[in-house]
Amino acid sequence: MRIAVCDDEKEIREMIAEKIRRLYPDAELSLYQSGQELLVSEAAPDILFLDIRMSGIDGMETARELRRQNQATIIIFVTALDNFVFEAFDVRAFHYLVKPFEDRKLVEVLLNAVKEFENTKKPEEAKAGISQEKPSLMITSKGEHITVAWEDIVYAEVFNRKVIIHTMDSDIEYYGKMKELTEKAGEDFYRPHRANLINFNYIKKYDAATIYLKRGQALIAKQNYQDFVKCYLRFNQRKGKE
Repeated sequence: MRIAVCDDEKEIREMIAEKIRRLYPDAELSLYQSGQELLVSEAAPDILFLDIRMSGIDGMETARELRRQNQATIIIFVTALDNFVFEAFDVRAFHYLVKPFEDRKLVEVLLNAVKEFENTKKPEEAKAGISQEKPSLMITSKGEHITVAWEDIVYAEVFNRKVIIHTMDSDIEYYGKMKELTEKAGEDFYRPHRANLINFNYIKKYDAATIYLKRGQALIAKQNYQDFVKCYLRFNQRKGKE
């Protein structure tokens, strides 16, 4: 796994590099002080921490050129500017860290980026003939033990202290907590509202108030809308690689 840090501030480069070395000592780590230096390097990184405001070629232009060279690099912007967040979508950035940020947040983003990188290997394993069981959920409904494949779940909702799971051809209700279901769900799922958990694969369209699914609708909490958009774009980016 190749990880790179490109930032014209030495202190920031070394701080991020120290966290990477501590968590992934076997990773191939490269440090760059400019976009030009990164772009002329021979090895494209699997994961890149990239500053936006740099002299010469800035981080956004560096990301655009990098995308032309390599579609697979996971880009994490690290910047003091928060007004480029939507422009970051154009280069399919994985995350956008605004300085100053806590060590906890940096570690969280790094762990998620490595998980994303590892997930890209799954299609290669499938081609090699490595079998993978379909992930499923076991629930008890009306005295029966039922196995539901996660990929078949369109969305889930809370009603009268019960969780109702909706698939394309059935509705299954059981006594449970949405929080526990959310913790078990994979990265194809998102909780836009306290009462809903949706599967990104079944979204038809959405606006700032409602997500329209292939079967039913889900509400979006106002404060969650921008986060939902980021996660949905990231989902589409990941699906585009598969």
